[in-house]
Amino acid sequence: MTGHAERAARFAADEPRAHWHDQALWFVRLKRDRMAAAVPEWEALRERAAGVKAHARARLADYLEQFEREATRRGIRVHWARDADEHNAVVHRILSERGVTRVVKSKSMLTEECHLNPYLASRGIEVVDTDLGERIVQLAGEPPSHIVLPAIHKKKEEIGELFHRTLGTTAGASDPTYLTQAARAHLREKFLAAQAGLTGVNFAIAETGGIVVCTNEGNADMGTHLPPLHVACMGVEKIVPRLADLSVFLRLLARSATGQPVTTYTTHFHAPRPGGELHVVIVDNGRSRLLAEEEFRGALACIRCGACMNTCPVFRRSGGYSYAWTIPGPIGSVLAPGRDPAAHGSLPFASSLCGSCGAVCPVKIPLHDQLLARRREVVRAGGQPLAKRLAMRLGGWILGHRALYELAGRLARLALRHLPRALLYGRWNAWGRQRELPAAPAESFRDAWRRTRGGGRG
Repeated sequence: MTGHAERAARFAADEPRAHWHDQALWFVRLKRDRMAAAVPEWEALRERAAGVKAHARARLADYLEQFEREATRRGIRVHWARDADEHNAVVHRILSERGVTRVVKSKSMLTEECHLNPYLASRGIEVVDTDLGERIVQLAGEPPSHIVLPAIHKKKEEIGELFHRTLGTTAGASDPTYLTQAARAHLREKFLAAQAGLTGVNFAIAETGGIVVCTNEGNADMGTHLPPLHVACMGVEKIVPRLADLSVFLRLLARSATGQPVTTYTTHFHAPRPGGELHVVIVDNGRSRLLAEEEFRGALACIRCGACMNTCPVFRRSGGYSYAWTIPGPIGSVLAPGRDPAAHGSLPFASSLCGSCGAVCPVKIPLHDQLLARRREVVRAGGQPLAKRLAMRLGGWILGHRALYELAGRLARLALRHLPRALLYGRWNAWGRQRELPAAPAESFRDAWRRTRGGGRG
């Protein structure tokens, strides 16, 4: 089975693209840093958000039931789904009972996780993604490569060619303004013809029974205010206890995701529109299992800002598709192995454990600790190749004996200084395929310390 390293190698083989992808995401990370630095109480907000999420997890069932009571009282219809299959069946039933065949959908990683689009398409229902990035990858027949920037892996020239082929734009056109206007005209037709709007849910408020959807393009508003039917899909972890808690997360979300002070559109739905229907589908799909894992349940706090992806040196250089799961990057590398250890056992190792992901996480998920814990699980289950297991045992044995460690260091320095380059950079040296090994010093730090401090054992 192909792992992350092999998929990443395919992405990194296109060096200009990998470099451009790296720089584009780092630009977003720098914007996030500037926004965070401009808020004096930033760390207090992160601490508060983490506390609210921990409290909500501890009383998850109570708050979900409170949400259902309050939402029902306001005329919202609440449905429950154990897994992706039930979620898709519920959504299909709602649509088919009302004769809906044309749906416009706002960005929703939950529906991507459940593979709702192909499910509905196979049953004669057209689903059009209306977020610009999502529409680009949908027209290309691809999934999103990033949870906030779905088409970040594509250059404007590629999008121009795609739009020429699918939307009839001028051949060779790659001006972003022109392409955006073409997409706007195309999507406007879809909005006007839609019979129902599908959205995700950024936050669900137990106290009021309302939901909140955050977008930058207004497509969720268009998709839910024109047709009479709105179906919102949410994971159980989206719940927050009180309306007052919402302000904490809204101040963190956009700054962490795109370096904005606030999302352009933050829409509250607390009742169906007059003469319309609002349905909320609450989905578990493995989240309860994660809640039962003490070491990993903190990952349920994720608000899907994508900050961990924008800062991760591995994600930036390997691309979202190398993770082969709906949620890529550091948070995906924690979540995916919990769902399918055999298929995603390589993901926890797609990390330098630099800790940058945890440092930028707005809800303070200790992602580097969780990645290390997932690695331990994979190793205990025998999920690493025999050669790597033997190499790690040898390394542990050497590190556990001082004399062997010093001898290995001396031999390595001699090899780096005197062996032919062709041998040093042979097929065995995977690390050196895209990196230059550092020049070896004449003596180790330990030797230099002994020499300059007058001898003795360091």
